[in-house]
Amino acid sequence: MAGCGQKEQPKQESKPAENQQSQTQQSQSGSSSSEKIYIPLISKGFQHQFWQAVKQGAEKAAKDYNVEITFEGPENESMVDKQVEMLQAALNKNPKAICLAALDSKAVIPLLEKAKAANIPVIGFDSGVDSDIPVTTAATDNVKAAAAAADKMAELIGGKGEVAVIVHDQTSRTGIDRRDGFVNRIKEKYPDIKIVDIQYGGGDQLKSTDLAKAIIQAHPNLKGFFGANEGSIIGVLNGVKEMNKEGKIVVIGYDSGKQQIDAIKSGVEAGAITQDPIGIGYKAVEAAVKAIKGEQLPKVIDTGFHWYDKTNIDSDEIKPLLYE
Repeated sequence: MAGCGQKEQPKQESKPAENQQSQTQQSQSGSSSSEKIYIPLISKGFQHQFWQAVKQGAEKAAKDYNVEITFEGPENESMVDKQVEMLQAALNKNPKAICLAALDSKAVIPLLEKAKAANIPVIGFDSGVDSDIPVTTAATDNVKAAAAAADKMAELIGGKGEVAVIVHDQTSRTGIDRRDGFVNRIKEKYPDIKIVDIQYGGGDQLKSTDLAKAIIQAHPNLKGFFGANEGSIIGVLNGVKEMNKEGKIVVIGYDSGKQQIDAIKSGVEAGAITQDPIGIGYKAVEAAVKAIKGEQLPKVIDTGFHWYDKTNIDSDEIKPLLYE
């Protein structure tokens, strides 16, 4: 379970199955007028099923818009340097546009400046960067979504007590926004709730498990625990189980995955925020096509979020957004 998706090769290429024929043999240099537009997507990684769902949405858009994409990311979400190398390699192919989910909101800026100088539109997806260079970013409003998780936490623990947070990182826009969205809502609205610890597990389930156990040990009166992405929340769930705190700590997560879905159905986890990962991938490629054509795009494409728990997990609205 700790390696869900990790055995995927870090580089994967996906091409629409239809209308390939002679186009498959053509280079990506633009030498043929019938060649498909090429758009690389540089993801944060492959180790979570979330990214496989994003890839699925990107492939659907590639088919619908008759463009060629590649979708790749480093082996894990701590490999900022590897992602920067992948971005450089993608730019070297002189694509018509590029889509990026940045692991570090500042580290990629020099390369984004190169893209801008070469008139290659940059589309952010899932996670933005600290720059105006991306023409748009297709993402969840993570501040708002994490604030909704904080409201649910307050409701479920009765508006008072100690809570803790495990976040995937403090460098990506998603890590920062989910942490701040949750923490700031608690501070602003719930004076009787105290956040006793915030830790960063790199999205790694094993590291997040160790962190969760240490937090529970240090705070025996802990009433609530928020995990800010799939790897973080699985670590929280493992920690709660190993410390015999199931049913005694209110656990709230983010995204989905089989282990989290099972925990929600069994009642060990109270509920979670789901994004629309397929929608994120689709909207990123769609935005890239529009940018290439010179169409105006909003600075942010809000792909939405929903709260789900065992009361609505199998509903027509929620079920298509979850992945296992």
